[in-house]
Amino acid sequence: MFRKSLLKYDGAKIIDAIKVLDVSANGLVVVVDDGDHLIGVMTDGDIRRGLLRGMEVHDSIDGVVCRDCYTVPIGTSRAQVLDIMKARRIAQVPIIDSERRVVGLHLLNQLILNASLPNAAIIMAGGKGTRLGDMTKTVPKPMLPVAGRPILERIILHLISHGISNIYISVNYLKEVIEDYFGDGKKLGCHIEYLEENQPLGSGGPLSLLPKQNHAVVALYGDLVTDVNLSRMIEYHNQMGAFATMGYSSYKHTIPFGCLETENGELTALSEKPTVVKMINAGVYVISPEALETVPRDKYFMLTDLFVNALEKGQKCGVYPVDGDWIDVGRPADLGRARGV
Repeated sequence: MFRKSLLKYDGAKIIDAIKVLDVSANGLVVVVDDGDHLIGVMTDGDIRRGLLRGMEVHDSIDGVVCRDCYTVPIGTSRAQVLDIMKARRIAQVPIIDSERRVVGLHLLNQLILNASLPNAAIIMAGGKGTRLGDMTKTVPKPMLPVAGRPILERIILHLISHGISNIYISVNYLKEVIEDYFGDGKKLGCHIEYLEENQPLGSGGPLSLLPKQNHAVVALYGDLVTDVNLSRMIEYHNQMGAFATMGYSSYKHTIPFGCLETENGELTALSEKPTVVKMINAGVYVISPEALETVPRDKYFMLTDLFVNALEKGQKCGVYPVDGDWIDVGRPADLGRARGV
């Protein structure tokens, strides 16, 4: 319960903060006013350094409280919180509402451990990204930075935030850049193995390089910026008993002309510059172990063909909405959009 970490500011002394640390056992004291509005935070390290400077346990907390602390608003995704924790090297982040009232507390160990899933993930990161021109001459497309962090790292943090810590990355073009950056994944709190494509295998061929799986596998393209709820997608796939499940996003296109509807040579309706909405493949999949067995070994194969083949055989295929952020960073304009340019 996060309230065990709260300490009322008025008249609080260092000894009071020490007692809160002892009760909460999460290494952070969150200092609030009588209305639970955030004033600052203290770690056990802050208190220890204060005592080493000569402060006494009955002194006011003013000398040790950090007022310029990191917080996140309600609704921030676990992936974003993990990203903040990693970038700032912190293990606790208070959750605040629009009036800066403390309503919760994110803890690193809970984000990683409590959501642990048995499912593995594979990220397709072997493509050349030729549509991005010179930007991918020395850097593989999945390693292009968005907001100061490679796209691939964002995908991995997103997987971890949904309890997926066993991750495979298919590599080919400039593979050493990816392997040198991530290593075995320990620094991110996961386990990474690399599946080398000796020849281009398409979007689905790398699935054949996976070791035998006992649970459904999440498959993602390595150039996606998305916050899809992967744990719910897996749950949906399992409940449906699907052979394979495809994530989809909505794409809107406004036709820049007036459009006609006719019947037997007569005009029946006219719409001026209508907007057409279509469901499109979002490049996020959940694939059953049975479906993985159908992927041809070490051959060029498109992942969408797995679904085409399954439908022809009458096998059940699910679809799952990819809500929120979703950008396929395939062209310079898409990369600029992901970067907020």
